[in-house]
Amino acid sequence: RSEVQQGYYLHLPSYPYSSTKLSKGAQTAAGKHTVTITGMMGVPVLCVVVLAFICQSHSLEIQNLLYGSKRSQENVLLDSNDCVSRTEQQQVLTNSHNFSVHIRMPGVTPDGSDTYLCMAFPVPTNQDAYIVDFIPHASMDTVHHMLLFGCQTPVSTSSYWDCGSVQGTCEDEASIMYAWARNAPPTKLPKDVGFKVGKSSGMSYFVLQIHYGDVSSFRDHHRDCSGLTLRMTSKPQPFIAGIYLLMSVDTVILPGRKVTNADIACDYTSYPIYPFAFRTHTHHLGKVVTGYRIRDGKWSLIGRQSPQLPQAFYPANKEVNVKYGDTIAARCVFTGEGRTSKTYIGGTSDDEMCNFYIMYYMDSKHAIPYMNCMETGSKELFQHIPAEANVPITVSPGYMNSMMHMGHSTDHQDNRKLLDAKKAEQILDQGDLYSFMSKLLGQSKDIVHIHKYKPSKIQRAQTELVAQIDSLMQNKDLSSPSATLAFQTREDPILVRDRVHKFHQLEATAKPPRSKLLAEGQDYHLEQMLTWPQSSLQLGQVSGLAIDSDSNLVIFHRGDHHWGANSFNSQARYQQRSLGPIQQSTILVVDPAIGNILKASGRNMFYLPHGITIDKENNYWVTDVALHQVLKVSSDGSDRTLLALGEAFTPGSDNNHFCQPTDVAVDPETGNIFVSDGYCNARILKFSADGKYLSEWGAGSSDRRRRIPFRVPHSLVFLPDRQEICVADRENGRIQCFIAETGEFVKEIQKDDFRGEVFAITYSPAE
Repeated sequence: RSEVQQGYYLHLPSYPYSSTKLSKGAQTAAGKHTVTITGMMGVPVLCVVVLAFICQSHSLEIQNLLYGSKRSQENVLLDSNDCVSRTEQQQVLTNSHNFSVHIRMPGVTPDGSDTYLCMAFPVPTNQDAYIVDFIPHASMDTVHHMLLFGCQTPVSTSSYWDCGSVQGTCEDEASIMYAWARNAPPTKLPKDVGFKVGKSSGMSYFVLQIHYGDVSSFRDHHRDCSGLTLRMTSKPQPFIAGIYLLMSVDTVILPGRKVTNADIACDYTSYPIYPFAFRTHTHHLGKVVTGYRIRDGKWSLIGRQSPQLPQAFYPANKEVNVKYGDTIAARCVFTGEGRTSKTYIGGTSDDEMCNFYIMYYMDSKHAIPYMNCMETGSKELFQHIPAEANVPITVSPGYMNSMMHMGHSTDHQDNRKLLDAKKAEQILDQGDLYSFMSKLLGQSKDIVHIHKYKPSKIQRAQTELVAQIDSLMQNKDLSSPSATLAFQTREDPILVRDRVHKFHQLEATAKPPRSKLLAEGQDYHLEQMLTWPQSSLQLGQVSGLAIDSDSNLVIFHRGDHHWGANSFNSQARYQQRSLGPIQQSTILVVDPAIGNILKASGRNMFYLPHGITIDKENNYWVTDVALHQVLKVSSDGSDRTLLALGEAFTPGSDNNHFCQPTDVAVDPETGNIFVSDGYCNARILKFSADGKYLSEWGAGSSDRRRRIPFRVPHSLVFLPDRQEICVADRENGRIQCFIAETGEFVKEIQKDDFRGEVFAITYSPAE
C-alpha cells in the first residue's frame, strides 16, 4: 500500500511485483508480472479506494483488486529500480468509467541477443472494456520491438517466458493490438474508437512480447521494466478498432538489382472499415512501403512511409474507407545493392520482410479484430499503381541518429550507449514474419522456421510457410480428432478465399507444362483466365463448388459471415447465432463462359456454409458447420429444404448428429447419401435417399496394425463406374477409397505432390 506521484495502486493478488526486497513470504513469487490500475487522486488512499469501488461497481467488475491485510502491509513498492516507480505521471480517473492499466516486464535480463520474452496479464474486468490509448515505456537502446496481443488462453499465466522458443504466445488465436519499434511515439485512437477486450471479445488476457536485440546493452546487469500503459474505459464505444496486415511471403531480391518490388493485394469482402493509422515494416533493404485502396480502378493512398523511420502507427489518409468489393493493395520497394546473394523473406537480418499494417475502426455490430492478406498481386493490377509508390524516401544518417536518441528517458535512468549502425545491422529481426506469425498466433510449434533453411531449400520452405501461416491464421488444429466428441475449434484455410479462378486447359506452347493433373504423356497445362469473371461476383469466403446438370458452375459462399477463432466454443457449439443467418444469396449459379450470375438463392438459410454437391435431379446437398447439419435444398429458387439430417446447432457423434460435417456425395443410381464428418468426428456416414441411417466407418488400411484414423475427412466424391466412395483425408495428406455398398477399404493414394495435405477431390472416369 503506497502512494507514488499522488496515485494509488490496486494490486492483483496473484500477480505481485517482482523485487529482490520482497518479504520472505513473497520471495517465491518474484519474477511474476505487474499490473497496475491507476485511480483517482488527491484524497487519502483508503477513502479513494472505497470511493472508486463504489463508483465503478455498477459498470466495471475488477477482479480480486482488494487483497487481504497481510498483502497490503507488504512493502511491494521498493526502490527506484522497481517497474512501477519508473512509470510516468499517472492518469487521473475523470469519471467512473475510465481507468489505466500499466503492463510492464518485472525487471528482466535476457540471457542472450535476440531474446523474445512474453508476459500475460489478465484483463482486469469480467465485463467488456475498451482500450482507447497506448503509451509505450521503452527505448530502442534496449528494446528492439514490442507487441501487444489479446487472446483467451496465453501459454502461461504465472510468470514471463521465452516466447522465441516453441511455446509462442497463446494457445488459441491471438490478435495484435499494438506494435512499437525504433522509438515510435504513442498511438492515439480517434474519439469513440477502442480495441474491445473482456467479456464478449474472446480476449481475457493481454500478452506483452518484447524482443531484446543486442544483449550487450545489458552488460551493466540492469533489469528491464519496459512495457505499456493502456488507457481504458468500460463505456461502450460506437466503433471497434482492428488490424489489417498485408504481408509478402514469396519475394526474392536479386543481388545487385537496384529495385525489386513486393506486391500484395486482396479483394475485401466484409463490412466497411475506416483506416486511421498505418505502420510499415521491412529490414534494411526496404526503401518505401505504400498501401492503397482500389475502387473502380482508382488507386487511393492509405499511407506511405520509409520503413527505416520509427516504426510507429502514422495517421492514415482520412478520406479513404474500404468496403465490400474494394481491393486492398501494398507495395514494398527494395534494393539488392550491396548484396552478393539472393535475399528471401525470413527472420534474420540477412533476410527481408514486407509488411503493411492498417489500423482501422468499424461499426461495433460488425467488428472484426484482425484480418490479413498474403496474396501476391498480379502484374496486370500493379501496372496501374501510382508512381509515388516507386519513389524511395531518403532517410539521412544524421536524422536516423537523432531518432535513435529520442528514447523515453523516464524509463531508463542511466545513459547507456546506443547501438551503432554496425550493431543495428546485426540485429535479428524476427518480429514480423517468423516471430510475428508464431507468437501472434500462439502456434509456433507448427510454424515453419524459414530462417533455418538454406537457399537451396527456400522454394519448398516458402510453400510450406504459406500453407502453415494460412493454417495458423484460421486456427487450424493439426491434432488427430477422436472418433468421439473431441471438439476443437478449427477453420479450413483453403476455404478462406474471396474469389473463384477459372482455368483454361491448353495444349503446350513454348511454356513448360505446369500441371501433372492430366494423364501422363499428354502435354497439357492449365492457365488462369484473368478476364473471368467479366464483372465482380461479390463473394464472401468461398466454401464449395459444383457443376449442375446444365454444366453451369454453382458457387456456395459465406457472404458476410466468417469462420474465425471465436465462431465456436470448446464444445464446438456455434457462438455467433446472434448475427442471424446470412442475408445474402449464398448459392450462385454462374455462366462458366463469362462468369455472370444466372440464378441466386440461399438467403437467410445458412450460417457457415461448407460443402455442396448436386444430384441428378439438380437438388443441392449442402453442409453447414455452424448448424452441424446436412441439408437437401431445392434448386428452383424457392429455397425449400427438402430434407434435413442432424439437429440444428447441436453437435454430436451418434447416428442422428454431426459435428461440423464437411461434404456430401450422392450415388446417382440408388440415391444413397454419404457424409464426411468432419472436423470433430472422424468418419463417413451412409444414409438412404430418404435420410435413414445405414452405416458408418472410419479410415481404412491394408495393414490393420498400422491403421491411421482420419484427420479431418474434408471432401467426398462418388465414382459411378467403380461404385466406390473416395475421401480427401486432409491432414493425413491422402485419398482413401471404399466400396460404397459395404464401406470396405479399397486403396490409398498418397503423393509427394500433395505436400502433406489434400483439401478437395473430384473424379473423371477417363483413366
